[in-house]
Amino acid sequence: MTFDEYLSYFEDILNNTEAHEAYSTNADYLNYTKLNWSRMNRWLRKFEPSAEMKVCIDSIKDPQHWILITEPWCGDAAHSVAQIYQIVKDNEYIDLDIQLRDTEPFLIDDYLTNGGKSIPKLIIRNDVGHDKAIWGPRPAASQALFENMKAEGKSMEEIKEAIQRWYNEDKGIEIQKELIELLAEYNS
Repeated sequence: MTFDEYLSYFEDILNNTEAHEAYSTNADYLNYTKLNWSRMNRWLRKFEPSAEMKVCIDSIKDPQHWILITEPWCGDAAHSVAQIYQIVKDNEYIDLDIQLRDTEPFLIDDYLTNGGKSIPKLIIRNDVGHDKAIWGPRPAASQALFENMKAEGKSMEEIKEAIQRWYNEDKGIEIQKELIELLAEYNS
């Protein structure tokens, strides 16, 4: 789906919850989705790609297909999906396709992280469908924070709060650095 279609789907979950079984039967999913709607919209209003990121994206002149696997309930996605959209939205050569993790064709099964279906996951393909770069499910610094806190035996609530703080303080800097590095490798 396009990013606009994803926003409509996201909003429909909030406005017509009973029509979405995963959300109508799981209060946590619905509560996360409400939080994530606010977080994502804040990034859509406030996030501005860096000058270096803009130059990198503007230099892409060959068609690329960016597939972003996500779900509205995912806390990491609330930040990354909005930021990736803001990064690529003005480049006519980049086709951004949002795919849901928990809906057919289950593309996530081909892009597992340590055996798990962690999202968001970004797959960058060339114009003939060959994978050129894969990113996700979160910036490396955020992943290290997650793994360290988990190893320390912290609760999932503590970990989630720390990661949300990390995203707010980072302001999209790390994801941009990582994407610039990936694209430099892909384009070399």
